[in-house]
Amino acid sequence: MTPTDPRTDEFGVASLSSDATLKPDIPSRQLWVIALVGNADDSALAGTLFLEDGTRFDSRGFGAVGRRVGEVVFTTGMVGYPESLTDPSFRGQILTFTFPLLGNYGVPSTKARDEHGLPKFFESDEVQVRAVVVRGLTKAHHWQSQRGLDEWLRDEDVPGLVGVDTRRLTEHLRERGVVRGVVDVHPSGASPSDDELGRAIARAPSYEEEAFVPQVAVSAPVTYGPAGAPLVAVLDCGVKASIVRNLLDRRLAVLRLPFDHAVPDRWEGRRVRGILVGNGPGDPDRLETTVAALTPEAIDGRPTLGICLGHQLVALARGATTYKLKFGHRGQNKTVSFPDGRSYIVSENHGYAVDAGSLHGTGLEAWATNPDDGTLEGLRDRRGRVLALQGHPEGHPGPQEAGFVFDRFAELVRKEAP
Repeated sequence: MTPTDPRTDEFGVASLSSDATLKPDIPSRQLWVIALVGNADDSALAGTLFLEDGTRFDSRGFGAVGRRVGEVVFTTGMVGYPESLTDPSFRGQILTFTFPLLGNYGVPSTKARDEHGLPKFFESDEVQVRAVVVRGLTKAHHWQSQRGLDEWLRDEDVPGLVGVDTRRLTEHLRERGVVRGVVDVHPSGASPSDDELGRAIARAPSYEEEAFVPQVAVSAPVTYGPAGAPLVAVLDCGVKASIVRNLLDRRLAVLRLPFDHAVPDRWEGRRVRGILVGNGPGDPDRLETTVAALTPEAIDGRPTLGICLGHQLVALARGATTYKLKFGHRGQNKTVSFPDGRSYIVSENHGYAVDAGSLHGTGLEAWATNPDDGTLEGLRDRRGRVLALQGHPEGHPGPQEAGFVFDRFAELVRKEAP
C-alpha cells in the first residue's frame, strides 16, 4: 500500500488532526492508516494487532498497556460503544468498530443506577471485551461524560488500538472468517516480532474451549421488582441489564438465576410464571445444564422467551442443532422478517445460529429470518407459548422496534394462574 499524505486519508479526506505525522518507530509499509484522528497521533504508546493467519496491523495504542489474545470480531453499529463494550456477549473477544470515529460523547458514570438498581448507562458492571480496535478516537464533548474512552479503558485494564484501517480488517474477516488474534499495546519503539505474537496466540486456549458464562453470570439468585407482580425466572448466561429492565418496566418481577440453576416451580412462596433466557458469550453446546432446564418437561408449559444465545438454547433443548457463522452478525441495522410480511430493524450480536434444517420433529417452527443470508432469526412452538428471537428486542444500543416480543411474553405470563 502506498502511503498517502499524512494530513489526509487514503481517499484524500483531511483528518481532524492538522499536525498528524508519521512516527519514525512504525514503518510506513506496516501502517495501514496514517491519517490518525483527534489526538491519537500524540500517543506515547504503540500497538499491534496480529492475526493467527499472519496478518499484521501496526498503529497507535490507547487505554491500558498489555497483551490480550481473543477472537477478533467486528460490529457495524454507529453509536452505543458504552453499551457494546459492557455487553457480556463480547466476553473473550477483540472488538473492532467499523464506524470511523469513537469517543465523542465520552463515558457516563459507571456508578449510576436506575430505579431497579441496574446499571443506568451500561449493560454490566465492567468492560467485557479483551481489547478494542478503532479507526479514530476523539476527545469527549458531552454533558454526562465523566471521563474519556481512553481513560475508561485504562482504568478497566483493557488495551486499545487506534489508527487501524478497520475497513480493510473487516473485509479480511468477512473473507477469511473470524480468527483469533492478539492485541499488544506497548511503549513506542518496543514493537514485538511476529514470532513472539504468534506464540502468544498458540499458547492461549481457543474461543470454543473457554468457559465464559460462569464469568459473567450471577453466582446466586437475585430478585427484582415488587412482591405482588407476576414472577419470571431469568436464567443468567450473561444477560444484559436492559433485558431485565424491559421485564421490570412491564410490571413483572424477576428472579435472576445462575445459568446452571434449576428453574423452580415456586420461589419464596410465589409461583414462577414464566422463563426467560437471554444473551451470553461462547458456544451454546457447552451449556448442557442450561439446555436441560429448558426442555419441555422442565418448563412444564410455562411461557418461555429466548433472546440471542437464549434463542439457540431453546432450540437445543428441543433437539435442534447450532453452527458457527463465518463472521457473525454484530451491529444495529440487522433486518428480521416475519411470516406475515413485517420486517424490523434490530440490534444483533451473535456468532452462532440455529440450523433451520434441524427443526423437524422439535415442535418448533421458524418465526423470523434474515433476508440477507437466510439465517434463522426467530422460533416459536405451535401453541405460541415458546418464543425466541436471535436479535435483541431491547436494543441498547440500537433500535427497539421489536419490543412487541416483550409485550407478547408479558401478556402470556399474566394469563398464567397465580
